[in-house]
Amino acid sequence: MPTLRTLSDSATLVQFGDELDLAVNRRVHALATLLALHPLAGVTETVPAYASLTVHYDPLILSHNQVSEWVGIHIDSAEVHALQSPRRIEVPVRYGSEYGPDLGFVATHCHLGIADVIRLHSAQTYTVFMMGFTPGFPYMGKLDDALITPRLETPRSLVRAGTVAIAGAQTGIYPIDSPGGWRLIGFTPLTLFNSISESPFLFAPNDKVRFVPTAEDFDVT
Repeated sequence: MPTLRTLSDSATLVQFGDELDLAVNRRVHALATLLALHPLAGVTETVPAYASLTVHYDPLILSHNQVSEWVGIHIDSAEVHALQSPRRIEVPVRYGSEYGPDLGFVATHCHLGIADVIRLHSAQTYTVFMMGFTPGFPYMGKLDDALITPRLETPRSLVRAGTVAIAGAQTGIYPIDSPGGWRLIGFTPLTLFNSISESPFLFAPNDKVRFVPTAEDFDVT
Protein backbone atom coordinates (compact mmCIF):
# COMPACT_ATOMS: atom_id res chain seq x y z
CA MET A 1 0.00 0.00 0.00
CA PRO A 2 1.44 3.41 -0.92
CA THR A 3 1.71 6.20 1.61
CA LEU A 4 -0.25 9.42 1.14
CA ARG A 5 0.51 12.88 2.44
CA THR A 6 -0.98 16.31 2.06
CA LEU A 7 0.96 18.72 -0.14
CA SER A 8 -1.56 21.55 0.11
CA ASP A 9 -5.27 22.08 0.54
CA SER A 10 -5.69 20.98 -3.09
CA ALA A 11 -3.00 18.32 -3.65
CA THR A 12 -2.13 14.88 -2.29
CA LEU A 13 1.10 12.97 -2.90
CA VAL A 14 0.73 9.21 -3.38
CA GLN A 15 4.19 7.76 -2.68
CA PHE A 16 4.96 4.23 -3.91
CA GLY A 17 8.66 4.14 -3.06
CA ASP A 18 11.88 6.12 -3.19
CA GLU A 19 13.91 4.39 -5.91
CA LEU A 20 14.31 4.53 -9.69
CA ASP A 21 12.58 1.20 -10.26
CA LEU A 22 10.50 0.02 -13.22
CA ALA A 23 8.05 -1.98 -11.10
CA VAL A 24 7.40 0.99 -8.83
CA ASN A 25 6.99 3.31 -11.81
CA ARG A 26 4.45 0.92 -13.36
CA ARG A 27 2.34 1.21 -10.20
CA VAL A 28 2.46 4.99 -10.46
CA HIS A 29 1.22 4.95 -14.06
CA ALA A 30 -1.39 2.29 -13.32
CA LEU A 31 -3.02 4.54 -10.74
CA ALA A 32 -2.77 7.57 -13.05
CA THR A 33 -4.40 5.55 -15.84
CA LEU A 34 -7.23 4.37 -13.58
CA LEU A 35 -7.95 7.96 -12.54
CA ALA A 36 -8.02 8.96 -16.21
CA LEU A 37 -10.36 6.10 -17.19
CA HIS A 38 -12.64 6.42 -14.13
CA PRO A 39 -12.31 10.01 -12.93
CA LEU A 40 -12.88 10.81 -9.29
CA ALA A 41 -15.15 13.85 -9.03
CA GLY A 42 -13.09 16.86 -8.07
CA VAL A 43 -9.72 15.65 -9.37
CA THR A 44 -8.32 18.27 -11.76
CA GLU A 45 -4.92 16.81 -12.70
CA THR A 46 -2.53 13.96 -11.95
CA VAL A 47 1.24 14.31 -12.26
CA PRO A 48 3.24 11.04 -12.35
CA ALA A 49 6.90 11.01 -11.30
CA TYR A 50 9.46 8.23 -10.74
CA ALA A 51 7.85 6.76 -7.65
CA SER A 52 4.92 9.02 -6.82
CA LEU A 53 1.72 10.48 -8.20
CA THR A 54 0.56 13.96 -7.29
CA VAL A 55 -3.23 14.26 -7.34
CA HIS A 56 -4.52 17.82 -7.70
CA TYR A 57 -8.16 18.44 -6.80
CA ASP A 58 -10.78 21.10 -6.16
CA PRO A 59 -10.93 21.50 -2.36
CA LEU A 60 -14.56 22.63 -2.61
CA ILE A 61 -15.45 19.19 -3.97
CA LEU A 62 -12.83 16.82 -2.58
CA SER A 63 -10.59 16.45 0.46
CA HIS A 64 -7.30 14.69 1.22
CA ASN A 65 -9.17 12.10 3.30
CA GLN A 66 -11.50 11.32 0.42
CA VAL A 67 -8.57 10.91 -1.97
CA SER A 68 -6.89 8.58 0.55
CA GLU A 69 -10.06 6.53 0.92
CA TRP A 70 -10.47 6.23 -2.87
CA VAL A 71 -6.85 5.11 -3.33
CA GLY A 72 -7.19 2.54 -0.55
CA ILE A 73 -10.27 1.04 -2.19
CA HIS A 74 -9.02 1.07 -5.80
CA ILE A 75 -5.27 0.52 -5.61
CA ASP A 76 -5.46 -3.24 -6.21
CA SER A 77 -7.71 -2.90 -9.24
CA ALA A 78 -5.46 -0.16 -10.59
CA GLU A 79 -2.48 -2.48 -10.59
CA VAL A 80 -4.41 -5.36 -12.17
CA HIS A 81 -6.54 -3.61 -14.78
CA ALA A 82 -5.63 -0.01 -15.48
CA LEU A 83 -2.22 -0.05 -17.14
CA GLN A 84 -2.77 -0.03 -20.88
CA SER A 85 -0.37 -1.42 -23.46
CA PRO A 86 2.34 1.22 -23.87
CA ARG A 87 3.17 2.90 -27.15
CA ARG A 88 6.45 1.87 -28.76
CA ILE A 89 8.53 4.59 -30.37
CA GLU A 90 11.75 4.30 -32.37
CA VAL A 91 14.14 7.25 -32.34
CA PRO A 92 16.78 7.60 -35.10
CA VAL A 93 20.07 8.84 -33.64
CA ARG A 94 23.29 10.11 -35.16
CA TYR A 95 25.85 9.40 -32.45
CA GLY A 96 29.05 11.32 -31.78
CA SER A 97 30.99 14.12 -33.53
CA GLU A 98 29.22 17.49 -33.34
CA TYR A 99 25.99 15.63 -32.59
CA GLY A 100 27.27 14.13 -29.36
CA PRO A 101 30.39 15.86 -28.04
CA ASP A 102 30.45 13.84 -24.79
CA LEU A 103 30.44 10.41 -26.45
CA GLY A 104 34.21 10.10 -26.09
CA PHE A 105 34.08 11.08 -22.41
CA VAL A 106 31.39 8.47 -21.73
CA ALA A 107 33.51 5.79 -23.43
CA THR A 108 36.59 6.74 -21.40
CA HIS A 109 34.69 7.03 -18.12
CA CYS A 110 33.05 3.64 -18.63
CA HIS A 111 36.23 1.96 -19.95
CA LEU A 112 34.51 1.13 -23.23
CA GLY A 113 35.04 1.76 -26.91
CA ILE A 114 32.82 4.29 -28.62
CA ALA A 115 31.18 1.53 -30.66
CA ASP A 116 30.38 -0.29 -27.40
CA VAL A 117 28.70 2.80 -25.95
CA ILE A 118 26.53 3.12 -29.05
CA ARG A 119 25.71 -0.58 -29.04
CA LEU A 120 24.76 -0.63 -25.36
CA HIS A 121 22.73 2.58 -25.52
CA SER A 122 20.75 1.44 -28.57
CA ALA A 123 20.26 -2.14 -27.32
CA GLN A 124 17.94 -1.21 -24.45
CA THR A 125 14.20 -0.63 -24.54
CA TYR A 126 13.61 2.35 -22.27
CA THR A 127 10.54 3.34 -20.30
CA VAL A 128 9.52 6.99 -20.07
CA PHE A 129 9.37 7.40 -16.29
CA MET A 130 8.07 10.95 -16.31
CA MET A 131 8.12 14.27 -18.17
CA GLY A 132 10.01 17.47 -17.15
CA PHE A 133 12.18 19.73 -16.76
CA THR A 134 11.27 21.57 -19.98
CA PRO A 135 8.11 20.91 -22.06
CA GLY A 136 8.33 17.46 -23.59
CA PHE A 137 11.57 16.28 -21.95
CA PRO A 138 11.30 12.48 -21.40
CA TYR A 139 13.16 11.01 -18.43
CA MET A 140 13.87 7.45 -19.58
CA GLY A 141 15.56 4.44 -18.03
CA LYS A 142 17.21 2.47 -17.09
CA LEU A 143 20.59 2.54 -18.77
CA ASP A 144 22.74 -0.55 -18.89
CA ASP A 145 24.84 -0.45 -15.70
CA ALA A 146 27.99 -0.26 -17.84
CA LEU A 147 26.92 3.19 -19.13
CA ILE A 148 26.14 4.94 -15.85
CA THR A 149 27.87 8.33 -16.05
CA PRO A 150 27.67 11.43 -13.85
CA ARG A 151 26.22 14.74 -14.95
CA LEU A 152 28.43 17.65 -15.86
CA GLU A 153 29.69 19.57 -12.83
CA THR A 154 28.67 22.81 -14.57
CA PRO A 155 25.69 22.71 -16.97
CA ARG A 156 26.07 24.02 -20.50
CA SER A 157 24.30 27.30 -21.20
CA LEU A 158 22.80 25.90 -24.42
CA VAL A 159 21.91 22.39 -25.59
CA ARG A 160 20.22 22.04 -28.98
CA ALA A 161 16.73 20.63 -29.30
CA GLY A 162 16.96 17.00 -30.42
CA THR A 163 20.15 16.23 -28.51
CA VAL A 164 20.24 12.75 -26.97
CA ALA A 165 21.90 12.63 -23.57
CA ILE A 166 22.56 10.48 -20.51
CA ALA A 167 23.02 11.19 -16.80
CA GLY A 168 23.29 8.67 -14.01
CA ALA A 169 21.16 5.68 -14.95
CA GLN A 170 18.87 7.68 -17.25
CA THR A 171 18.73 8.85 -20.83
CA GLY A 172 16.70 11.65 -22.37
CA ILE A 173 16.28 14.00 -25.32
CA TYR A 174 16.27 17.77 -25.11
CA PRO A 175 12.97 18.93 -26.70
CA ILE A 176 13.86 22.64 -26.97
CA ASP A 177 17.04 24.71 -26.96
CA SER A 178 17.85 25.05 -23.26
CA PRO A 179 20.61 24.86 -20.66
CA GLY A 180 21.51 21.32 -19.64
CA GLY A 181 23.91 19.31 -17.54
CA TRP A 182 23.56 15.84 -19.07
CA ARG A 183 26.25 14.14 -21.18
CA LEU A 184 25.51 14.68 -24.87
CA ILE A 185 25.99 11.58 -27.03
CA GLY A 186 23.88 12.06 -30.18
CA PHE A 187 21.11 13.84 -32.04
CA THR A 188 17.68 12.99 -33.45
CA PRO A 189 15.70 14.99 -36.05
CA LEU A 190 12.40 14.15 -34.33
CA THR A 191 10.33 17.05 -32.98
CA LEU A 192 9.54 16.41 -29.32
CA PHE A 193 7.53 19.55 -28.60
CA ASN A 194 5.18 21.51 -30.87
CA SER A 195 3.37 24.27 -28.98
CA ILE A 196 0.73 24.81 -31.68
CA SER A 197 -0.25 21.14 -32.06
CA GLU A 198 -3.32 19.61 -30.41
CA SER A 199 -0.93 16.89 -29.20
CA PRO A 200 2.18 18.96 -28.41
CA PHE A 201 4.35 16.18 -26.93
CA LEU A 202 5.93 13.29 -28.82
CA PHE A 203 6.38 11.22 -25.66
CA ALA A 204 4.17 10.36 -22.72
CA PRO A 205 4.86 8.54 -19.44
CA ASN A 206 5.11 4.75 -19.81
CA ASP A 207 6.04 4.87 -23.52
CA LYS A 208 8.65 2.31 -24.58
CA VAL A 209 11.52 3.79 -26.58
CA ARG A 210 14.31 2.34 -28.71
CA PHE A 211 17.19 4.35 -30.15
CA VAL A 212 18.18 3.37 -33.69
CA PRO A 213 21.73 4.35 -34.80
CA THR A 214 22.02 6.00 -38.21
CA ALA A 215 24.87 7.44 -40.22
CA GLU A 216 22.60 10.12 -41.72
CA ASP A 217 23.66 13.73 -41.19
CA PHE A 218 21.03 15.97 -39.62
CA ASP A 219 20.73 19.74 -39.58
CA VAL A 220 21.51 20.91 -36.04
CA THR A 221 21.52 24.64 -36.80
